[in-house]
Order: sequence, then structure tokens, then C-alpha cells
Amino acid sequence: MSTANLDQTQGAIAAEHGHEEADHRMFGFIVFLLSESVIFLSFFVGYGVLKTGADTWLPAGFEGLEIREPLINSVVLVSSSFVIYFAERFLHKENLWGFRAFWLLTMAMGSYFLYGQAVEWMSLPFGFTDGVFGGTFYLLTGFHGLHVMTGVLLQGIMLGRSFIPNNYAGGEYGVAATSIFWHFVDVIWIVLFILIYVWR
Repeated sequence: MSTANLDQTQGAIAAEHGHEEADHRMFGFIVFLLSESVIFLSFFVGYGVLKTGADTWLPAGFEGLEIREPLINSVVLVSSSFVIYFAERFLHKENLWGFRAFWLLTMAMGSYFLYGQAVEWMSLPFGFTDGVFGGTFYLLTGFHGLHVMTGVLLQGIMLGRSFIPNNYAGGEYGVAATSIFWHFVDVIWIVLFILIYVWR
């Protein structure tokens, strides 16, 4: 029996018994997020080791980071996880306009966070090369900011695809993966915020 005939036979058997071919894309995506988690975890541990072992942590003349504006930005970013969840619920109910509205709001909240981070960076009196604290601060917040930017771009692609007729009929892997990625980004930021702004 040829390979083509074998594939057709297996497909017919699967269809007869109501089985669909396994979709491993989500599994692969979860593995990718686990690898990202390892990278962030190494950064977290490195930050803790450097801070606890440093005789002088903050740059000369700098008394510490302001917490008010970063806290507001954090609340906006973490709240966006709830917003994107509702966007997914609208998609499951096949309410595309509800999905688009909440999805777009998620994008706006992510963009607000990036804007707030850029404003903070420009107002800081130290740079990337100003001591260990300066280097680790910009590395951690910048690497996370890159993930937020990636999330917003992915959301833009998913939003655009919602205007293709029947593209999201029966659900969509891309929307689910983007949503999970966004939750991941939010959880990572909570840990970062505690390490950088709360741990004095």
C-alpha cells in the first residue's frame, strides 16, 4: 500500500470514529513560554544575587525609584488581563464587535503601559552604564517591555484577522495563544514590579 493510500485510510478511520488529528501547536507554544520563563527566572535570580551582594546598590546621588506612576502603569497592565479575557468570551459567543472592542481596549492598555515606561526612562537620572543597578534595571524592564510590544503587535494582527469573513468561525488558535502570552507578560511584570520597586 502506498503512503498516500495509507494516509487516506487512516484519515477515513479517524473520521469514522469521530477523531480529529491532534493539534500540537498549543503544546509547542506552552513549551516556548516555559523557555521564556527560564530566561526571566535567571534574570530574577541574578538581580537578587547582585543586590544582596552589593556594597553600594543605587547610583551615586540617587535615593530610589518613585513608585506612584509605575504602580498606576502596573494596575493598567494587570487589569488588561481581565479585559482580554472578556474579549475571548465575546469571540466564543461569536460576537465579533464585542471581541474587537475589548481586544482594542487591551491593545490601548498595553500601549499606555509602554508609554508610561518610556516616560519613566526619560526622567531617570541614571543610564544603562551607571552601576550594576542601572544595567539590571534597564535590562529587566527593557526585556519585559519588548514582550509587551510583541504582545500588542500580535493583538493587532489578531484584530485585523477578525475582519476576514468567517475567519474566526469555530474559534482561533492565534487568539488563544496571544491571550495566554498576554497573561504571561502580566504575571512576569508583577514579579518584576515587586523586585524593582517594592523591594527596597
